[in-house]
Amino acid sequence: MAVDHIITKRFNIVDAHTLDGYLASGGYRGLRRALEMVPSDVHEEVKTASLLGRGGAGFPAGVKWGFCPPGVWPRYLVVNGDESEPGTYKDRLLMERDPHQLIEGCLIASYALGLSQCFLYVRGEMAEAQERVAAALNEAYEAGYIGKNICGTDFSVDIVLHWGAGAYIVGEETALLESLEGRRGMPRLKPPAFPASFGLYGKPTIVNNVETLSNLPWIIEHGGAAFAELGGEQSTGTRMFAVSGHVKRPGVYEVEFGVTTFREIIYADEYAGGIAGGRELKCFIPGGASAPWFYEEHLDLPLDKATVDQAGSMLGSGAIVVMDETTDAVAACHNLVRFFARESCGKCTPCREGTAWMEQILSRVLHRQARPDDLDLLLDICDNISPGFAWPPKMTTICPLGPSAVSPVISALGRFKDEFETYIAQSQARPRIPVASG
Repeated sequence: MAVDHIITKRFNIVDAHTLDGYLASGGYRGLRRALEMVPSDVHEEVKTASLLGRGGAGFPAGVKWGFCPPGVWPRYLVVNGDESEPGTYKDRLLMERDPHQLIEGCLIASYALGLSQCFLYVRGEMAEAQERVAAALNEAYEAGYIGKNICGTDFSVDIVLHWGAGAYIVGEETALLESLEGRRGMPRLKPPAFPASFGLYGKPTIVNNVETLSNLPWIIEHGGAAFAELGGEQSTGTRMFAVSGHVKRPGVYEVEFGVTTFREIIYADEYAGGIAGGRELKCFIPGGASAPWFYEEHLDLPLDKATVDQAGSMLGSGAIVVMDETTDAVAACHNLVRFFARESCGKCTPCREGTAWMEQILSRVLHRQARPDDLDLLLDICDNISPGFAWPPKMTTICPLGPSAVSPVISALGRFKDEFETYIAQSQARPRIPVASG
């Protein structure tokens, strides 16, 4: 069901990325309204909205803000713009097409949290997003929306733009903080390193996603209750989903959260328009490469966090990757595992060694050089990384990257084991080339 857009409403306005274009379309009204309220009331509006984080974990933003220990200063807001999950490209578009909306969201969050320093971390490969955000920051500083005594009040805040180096692992919030502090991006142990209590420079830190913060101007202008009226009971408002793969109209779509179904967003004409070439659906990944795969029987599930979690997967970063009947499940599985093997930071042994072994085995299978026991070996490695193949995964690693590599293997083997067995049978039928000794 199509609804009025909240955070993508300026995507078709040519100059929306400029300050003049943003102001002409109602920009910074949410900030001005927030500055007329006390910070605690702004926080309450966000809690009333039940705004779930849009970065992957789906934790309520207002609740997360409340984890900062009272009376501990300084504290920081860090914006996670290191969008790196395969199939996900919504945050990049928000930064490229509506950077002032993100900046306004940062200012509202900073005011509610009572802090004066915000860091905006943007993925290294997103050159246009970096340029647009940098230009918008300069405009906002010059116009008095950032800096000292914003809009004539006693509220002051600085926003620092930081460019990443293009590492997938930095999408994990504690690894991002490590990178921001000038070290190699590797996740921190939790506890004690829960960012709200021990984050950037050892101080309380709130890490929020780009899309999460971009919702704040609308929420404050129209009220948290108005936002909560949209969407489902537990998944409120609207949400952006990036649909890619074998569909007629791949793209980013803002839909009513918790109500729209997978069938609608994949097949409806106003969204992805169905499978390209008139072919049949084979499977789809509901929440980025880390998520377990879904199949035709899941199409009528709503895009609702609790429902998708209960069905054994996740909405994650809002990336729906569609695979049609021509897809080679073994090749798709290998492609995803290879990505995770290459992006492992190497800090945890099960992930560092296990993902590389999984990639090697899948490569053998794909090139018809497999051994008879390779599938059992593959499952054994998966079980050592994420015991029991449960979802949410049981972890032997600090962060979820290792278990993420297990998801495509368990999904593909669970549904398309015959394709793996065909490759192995072809491997055994190939003549063996003797290896010279000495």
